[in-house]
Amino acid sequence: MSFKLDILAIGAHPDDVELGCGATIAKEVAEGKLVGILDLTQGELGTRGTPKIRAMEAEAAAGILGVMVRENLGLPDGFLENIKEYQLKIVEIIRKYQPDIVLCNAIDDRHPDHAKASKLASDACFLSGLRAIKTDVGYGEQEAWRPKSVFHYIQWKNIEPDFVVDVSDYIDVKENAIKAFKSQFYDPNSNEPESPITSKNFIDSVLYRSRDLGRLTGVEYAEGFTTERYVTVKKLSDIF
Repeated sequence: MSFKLDILAIGAHPDDVELGCGATIAKEVAEGKLVGILDLTQGELGTRGTPKIRAMEAEAAAGILGVMVRENLGLPDGFLENIKEYQLKIVEIIRKYQPDIVLCNAIDDRHPDHAKASKLASDACFLSGLRAIKTDVGYGEQEAWRPKSVFHYIQWKNIEPDFVVDVSDYIDVKENAIKAFKSQFYDPNSNEPESPITSKNFIDSVLYRSRDLGRLTGVEYAEGFTTERYVTVKKLSDIF
């Protein structure tokens, strides 16, 4: 059984979406939008945790954000490629949920999977609209569907955003969703190996970026996105 989503957020790894656009998702959910998350891999190459642990954490985070559905394609962590096999798996999900907006990984980042997932998801969004590509996930041929907009959130690198979303009232929800991934981030009681994302400074930097983007745009907290094409508004006042 499937249902139409307003927004589908795609991440290479469980926790990518929370870190990149968790507050935006929480805000959209609070405003009545139907949102889903698609994780491409189980994050099995992560320094800490296991696929089973990360799956439980991902479900907990989904509950905190209030999303309708969260799926995982089980693609190989660390070895994502923009190939037909993987494109079609994402096409099936896009056609299943028919989102109007898709949020993808950063266009360039420290982890090679992020940029690869960014292009992979973006290409799948286009291909999903081609009727000549046939997909069937067990209940008949799927209808072709192309999202109206594809946006990319920001991750490790400080990419200059094309626009920001005021998330001042939802930054706490974002922080709690991130903390649901207890195995992955700062834990002073953990005896597991350290990595660049396990320091307190990393989590502080995620929240500080939102605060800094808010400072630059006249709000308390904001999340930034890049666009693949121009965004049209009907009148100048729509910008505000």
